[in-house]
Amino acid sequence: MNLEMKQNAVFSERYESIDRCADYLTTNREEILSILSNISSYRAANAEIDSTIRTLQGAMREVETSGPACQELMSVFMPSNVILYSYALYLLIPSLYVSRIEFRASSHVAEYVSMLHDKLKDIHQLPISHLQVSQKAFLTNSVNRANIVVFTGTYQNAEQIKKQIKKEQLYVFFGQGINPFIIGPDADLPLAAEDVIRMRLFNSGQDCLGPDIILVHHSIAESFKSLLLDKVQALSFGANDDPNANYSPIFYKDTLTAISEYFNNNDKYIIYGGGIDFRTKKMEPTILYSTLEDELEITEYFSPVFNVVSYRDDEQLIKLIDSSYFCERAMGCSLYGSEHLSDMLQKKHTLTINQTLEDVEQGNKAFGGYGTMSNYIFYNMQLVSKPILISEIVAECLSEKKVNA
Repeated sequence: MNLEMKQNAVFSERYESIDRCADYLTTNREEILSILSNISSYRAANAEIDSTIRTLQGAMREVETSGPACQELMSVFMPSNVILYSYALYLLIPSLYVSRIEFRASSHVAEYVSMLHDKLKDIHQLPISHLQVSQKAFLTNSVNRANIVVFTGTYQNAEQIKKQIKKEQLYVFFGQGINPFIIGPDADLPLAAEDVIRMRLFNSGQDCLGPDIILVHHSIAESFKSLLLDKVQALSFGANDDPNANYSPIFYKDTLTAISEYFNNNDKYIIYGGGIDFRTKKMEPTILYSTLEDELEITEYFSPVFNVVSYRDDEQLIKLIDSSYFCERAMGCSLYGSEHLSDMLQKKHTLTINQTLEDVEQGNKAFGGYGTMSNYIFYNMQLVSKPILISEIVAECLSEKKVNA
């Protein structure tokens, strides 16, 4: 049997490991929920399990369609949220074409990632190793030897790691985007308000797909505000294991501190909410309202904050979307009404029309935008920002076989 046949036989056997994981998640949901509920709300944790199962079930088709060349080693900096889904995207599925995978958990969730890995490693029995070491040690002992390096986190940290990437290594970065909701004068306002709340309150706002700005045409701004206020006032708070809770405690302590300062500096724009209980980690859903002329700071809130901003006309809106700040952070965008803007918006974003990013995101398909702070691929000292699916990028960049006999 030649080398390629041996490799194909080894990786073919791994599909059974993926199937076992999908079956385990299906039949042992409560065990996984007990881990995820430490950092996620009931709805978010269940949605994450469902998304993970679907993605694992599509793994074979994804890899066979993409056709990535076999690689020896992949090093992964795991994100601080959606830990199960990330385990599937960055570890399980790549194991179908990478011999060995080593990962380092984010310090924010390392305890729960360890618990999850301990549950799953006996199920899949794949060469996936959790290296519980410092970032410096991980860079030295794993990243420097890897064919593929995946980093999820802030752009600033990604750039520091990129400095150490060699020409022959493939470096994949997943960051954050502004993910604006744009609500035009002809929008279905009840649908737009419902979808804004669903996305902004997914896991109590602790999700990177949440919209950091809600741009509303001035002619409907008052109607939208009134509708949003009515709906937000009816929301209920509860623990992470409460299936009836609309929002739950904030897990990330740094978020509470950062947002309290933001509220204090921008209190005149708060029209609802603003309360933070540091003891219970409860943050009230908070609505801020301003106009584009006010130039209110746009940031990634990672909390239940609705930053509603009215715009005058298409010209003012397009100028904002074309600004360097938005272009650098271009990832997703959701458009309600004003569909004549869709061609312009989809040049830079994963665009949804009258639906959310959650509705279209699928783990076996490329996702993201064209902003370098949102996501990029760095290979052969060339940087490209575009929607990413790791198996496709490996096939595109690493065409030669790398696995040793």
